[in-house]
Amino acid sequence: MYICDNVNVNEKGNLTFAGQDTLELAAKYGTPLYIMDEEKIRFNCNIYKNAFKKYFGDNALPLFASKAASFKRLYEIMKDEKMGIDVVSSGEIYTALKAGFSLENAYFHSNNKTDKDIEFAIENKIGYFVVDNIEELKRINYEAEKQGITQKVLLRITPGIDPHTFEAISTGKVDSKFGSAIETGQAEKITEEALKMSFVDLSGFHCHIGSQIFETEPFYKAVAVMLDFIGSIKTKLGFTAKQLNLGGGYGVRYTENDPVFDIDGSIKNVAQFIKEKSAEIGIEVPKILMEPGRSIVGNAGMTLYTAGTVKIIPGFKSYVSIDGGMTDNPRYALYKSAYTVINASKADKTADFNCSVVGRCCESGDIIQENIMLPQTGRGDIIAVLTTGAYNYSMASNYNRIGKPPVVMLNKGANYIAVKGETLEDIVRNDI
Repeated sequence: MYICDNVNVNEKGNLTFAGQDTLELAAKYGTPLYIMDEEKIRFNCNIYKNAFKKYFGDNALPLFASKAASFKRLYEIMKDEKMGIDVVSSGEIYTALKAGFSLENAYFHSNNKTDKDIEFAIENKIGYFVVDNIEELKRINYEAEKQGITQKVLLRITPGIDPHTFEAISTGKVDSKFGSAIETGQAEKITEEALKMSFVDLSGFHCHIGSQIFETEPFYKAVAVMLDFIGSIKTKLGFTAKQLNLGGGYGVRYTENDPVFDIDGSIKNVAQFIKEKSAEIGIEVPKILMEPGRSIVGNAGMTLYTAGTVKIIPGFKSYVSIDGGMTDNPRYALYKSAYTVINASKADKTADFNCSVVGRCCESGDIIQENIMLPQTGRGDIIAVLTTGAYNYSMASNYNRIGKPPVVMLNKGANYIAVKGETLEDIVRNDI
């Protein structure tokens, strides 16, 4: 009935998520409210783990992309599930450490790691840096020497692949703030530099072609470019890459217009392509890494709001205002991102009211979704936005001095707070 198999309607006509009544959750915890389906998170982790095991054997590892959603409980789940992680800041590293996650299989990204970031990561025994540029590489070598270690790194390479996704989230093309391009010769140059350094251990290469991808073909293209580069580097410099990280990118369904995508089947086909291409080039298959984020937590999340003002402008437009908005979900303001919105209080009623769902911020761009169909909606109705597990909590802000909502985990019929909601006191806590 719905885009996610953990969404349904109960005998009361109320929307359910992970088998639990969303109206009861809203009454218990208040709104706005992020709810996360823990069983779905673990299920999604196992899609990747099982596929990697089947098609690569032990020579592969999925890493959870922390930027999609970062809080302590998630890292505890990733630890339980024996996932690796990718992190992009000292804050994400610190959160993982607080959750008891060993950084042995943590990969540190970012196009501009500060000196403090590098020092902090090495002090805390980060497994790998994914190095963006030569300046960063030199600083890592300096800091590793200072701390008396040899630091493992991957080099982020830009393969020049356009996966036909939104311009704002396509990061694999030559003109990108990320990585070193093969086409310009910079990828070979940074590889040469890394191999000269005494306190850097080059383990391999990384690429990322974009997000919300529902096709396997872009990954074939990226693999072909990257393996050709690995073969070329072996011939020219005598270096054999031990790891190849293909980044993330698999999409999730936000609306009925998004296709159902077989991740297991895609990984199977990519694995076969990697094996055949490696044999053709004459190199050993490197350890394969991928960095799913959105496809681990996206459909494991939902946000609940309470409707306030319902404004009908005869002959023009109708608005349903909610008690949250761009402070807890800025993606429509940033990307015009599509979402499925449901009146959870009237989930069994006919959707015959055309409206735009808008937030409470003093900002004309504070919109959750425009021109959608809901049942006739009134003040106090609970409004649910589906597939908000990725890039909602992690991108939330305090614009207009609005506190961030709590995160509540749902698991086997029970629910518990994973992240407390911010209070008014929290808002001024660091003010002097």
